[in-house]
Amino acid sequence: MRRARKHNRAMASPLWPLLTSFSLQELRHHPWRNLAAVVAVMLGVALAFSVHLINTSALDEFSQAVRAVGGQPDLELRSQSASANDLDEGALGLLLRQPDVALASPVLEFNTYALLPTTAADASPRKLIRIVGVDPLQVAAIAPDLMPLPSQSGERTGLFAPDTAYLNAAAHIATGAAQLHLQQGLRLQTVTVAGSVRAGGGPLAVMDIAAAQDFFGKAGVLTRIDIRLQAGADRDAFVQRMAATKGWQAHWSLQRPGDSAARIANLSRAYRVNLTVLALIALFTGGFLVFSVVALSVTRRAQQFALLGVLGLTSRQRLQLVLLEAAVLGVLGSALGIALGTGLAALALQVLGGDLGGGYFAGAAPALQWSPPAAAVFALLGLATALAGAWWPARLAQALPPAQTLKGLGTTRSHHTAAWVGPGLLLAGAGMALLPPLAGMPLGAYVGIALLLLGGIVSLPWLIGRVLDQVAPRVRHFTLPLLAIERARRVRESAAVAVSGVVAALSLAVALTVMVSSFRHSVTTWLDTVLPATLYVRSGVGSANDVAYFDNAFVQAAAQLPQIERMSLQRTMPLNLDPARPTVTLMVRNVRDPVSGTLSLPLVGDALPVPAGHIGIYVSEAMVDLYGARAGSGFVPLERLLNSPNPPDKPPITFFVAGIWRDYARQFGTIAMERSDFALLSQDQRINDIAFWLQPDASVSDVEQALRALADRLAGTPGGESGSLLEFGSAAQIRATTLRIFDRSFAVTYWLQAVAVGIGLFGVAASFSAQVLARRKEFGLLAHLGLTQRQILLLVAAEGAAWTTLGSLAGVALGLAVAVVLVHVVNPQSFHWTMELTLPWWRLGALGAAVVAAGTVTAWLSGRAAAGRDAVMAVKEDW
Repeated sequence: MRRARKHNRAMASPLWPLLTSFSLQELRHHPWRNLAAVVAVMLGVALAFSVHLINTSALDEFSQAVRAVGGQPDLELRSQSASANDLDEGALGLLLRQPDVALASPVLEFNTYALLPTTAADASPRKLIRIVGVDPLQVAAIAPDLMPLPSQSGERTGLFAPDTAYLNAAAHIATGAAQLHLQQGLRLQTVTVAGSVRAGGGPLAVMDIAAAQDFFGKAGVLTRIDIRLQAGADRDAFVQRMAATKGWQAHWSLQRPGDSAARIANLSRAYRVNLTVLALIALFTGGFLVFSVVALSVTRRAQQFALLGVLGLTSRQRLQLVLLEAAVLGVLGSALGIALGTGLAALALQVLGGDLGGGYFAGAAPALQWSPPAAAVFALLGLATALAGAWWPARLAQALPPAQTLKGLGTTRSHHTAAWVGPGLLLAGAGMALLPPLAGMPLGAYVGIALLLLGGIVSLPWLIGRVLDQVAPRVRHFTLPLLAIERARRVRESAAVAVSGVVAALSLAVALTVMVSSFRHSVTTWLDTVLPATLYVRSGVGSANDVAYFDNAFVQAAAQLPQIERMSLQRTMPLNLDPARPTVTLMVRNVRDPVSGTLSLPLVGDALPVPAGHIGIYVSEAMVDLYGARAGSGFVPLERLLNSPNPPDKPPITFFVAGIWRDYARQFGTIAMERSDFALLSQDQRINDIAFWLQPDASVSDVEQALRALADRLAGTPGGESGSLLEFGSAAQIRATTLRIFDRSFAVTYWLQAVAVGIGLFGVAASFSAQVLARRKEFGLLAHLGLTQRQILLLVAAEGAAWTTLGSLAGVALGLAVAVVLVHVVNPQSFHWTMELTLPWWRLGALGAAVVAAGTVTAWLSGRAAAGRDAVMAVKEDW
């Protein structure tokens, strides 16, 4: 036996050049079928690689901008109290007295709006711009990219002038003027552009810090102090020593530089991971298409493989030969996918920037950061997908019995999976989905989804057998349906293989459809709750709320307009609860409607009564996950934050979490507080948003014009500049705009669904083609028994209808299970908000019906060649 094996190996070795040529001829003679497998791998690799490139480029651009603005100090002193810009100048004097401090550079940093000189009719008249106030004498030593560079006509003494600014390239492009009109409240401060700075990132203007403080009413206020230590100083020991220094405030925090970039990377990580997983859907379904294409190739060439086996090719070499062909497909698909992904990423960065709909890198247009290691990883991922898809057909080629296959008496031995494997995988998937998040990401849920899909596909033979066992007795009086059902019953493993791609693709399409529909329905319901008024006006958004605001004079005058029935005021500001996490939003508003007395927040559960002596707060769902804020308990982080700057003799502030509410606008936490309670804590009377309820006969356009005129009159700008700073929106407009942005953000999911289902249907076509090639003698025998070609085609179509119907039912059921995991596990663990499960039955039914119809037509087309003269002649073949 050992001598025979050596003889076989010796004979087989010279065959490899011939076998390689044999494989290449196979790939060349069937280009369209193999092209489909290459395209499937290409699309999966391209989508995943492009998402990776876009996010990597955006993160790199943001990190460079942070380093340019922040410089390279050893430490940064920041405040942890209620506002990011409340570090007083006393901290600077304290630092300069420390012997370990070589340099301490104060910085004032905030966002405001620049009024653009000319804009299109449909564009905003304002541009968000960052103002950085620096000490020109010290900034070059710590942050050289912020060093003002005077223009050729400018004077060097202009560095200290109170009305000059120096712009980076993005600001020059955005404004394009020799003067900047910067918003402060509802007034405009005019500064002259005297030069430039090298800092990258979004639009930025550098000013002398004293001028910036005077211009924007921030006298004595700093954002941070950049610290350069003496050579050899121990940074950690310095931090500990400063914490014990007399005069050190509890809300001051010494941080290492670069924490802002790290926080952005961490807070956008879940978003990036979910996008990548979504992009890999096409690659996942592409593996099934490779499986179907290779299975068809193996079935069609079964007798050729058998002949090669007789000539000395071992079973292991047949397996290697099939895997070699799949590897060629995988390499081609991966190479094309890397090229296409690079092009898609470059196009997206030019057209859309690095934002991708997530809001983390808005305004940035980063340069493409192409990484050879990343390209190699995604190329290997595509190759692994092709090899994984080809593994089972390669095993079938390995198991071919040469003698029987040459005589046409059989192609492969049956392979049965243990009955417990499918349910076991399903149970394991459900268990993994219940795991808590790891590193802030739903890794267990991702693994659980993969196990659910595998378990459902492995359970297909059992499902097909049980269903067809019930259907067979009901069609025993009908010849063609009986033949179709009985054959599907007897070869349930083949049927499961044929529809596995459809099940995988349809289940993912159903899961994404349910998730998007649930999210959209929840957002729609949320908008109906948070937009009760007729008209809304705001002075600024997000980071600019501290500078762009309505003062008390405007609010009181607006309330006196005859068209106004009543109004509701809102103030928003950032809170630094934890230096390692992104800021949360404090929302000061009328929590209860003054007319009806009901809560105006979309609560999850019931509101709790606030105990005497406490201040009631209502926190969003993200606060529960990120900070442990539970309904009915106090909230220590907020108490520590607001109590730390207060005099020791002032009574401590205690808060009570009176309710949890949904906030789909802010991912990282929102705290809502009654305006009357906030008045006890702060003298800040600025307002950022006003909601107006109008008189029944009032015109919205007339109210807008009246408010713009009011802003111009109070600011002393009759030309309309101040009025143009107001942003208006009706409830219907805001709702429509929000849903339009939502639909645009999720448009890619519908395209991925179509790609996944199309790949699955092509897999059905390939599987049926393999089946009918293997059944030529069966069809020939049926023709000899009297069946017409039309009846044979109807038989094949009936089998296709039966298989795809069962596959559709399984795919919809499996997709609903995956949707439950996406809605109730992945979404809350990734983005910290919940939503109600909504089932769009008509869309799910249309998906299932389309798959059944397409599968039936595909089977009919695949059977046309098998029902002709070749099938009749195949009966005469005799080896």
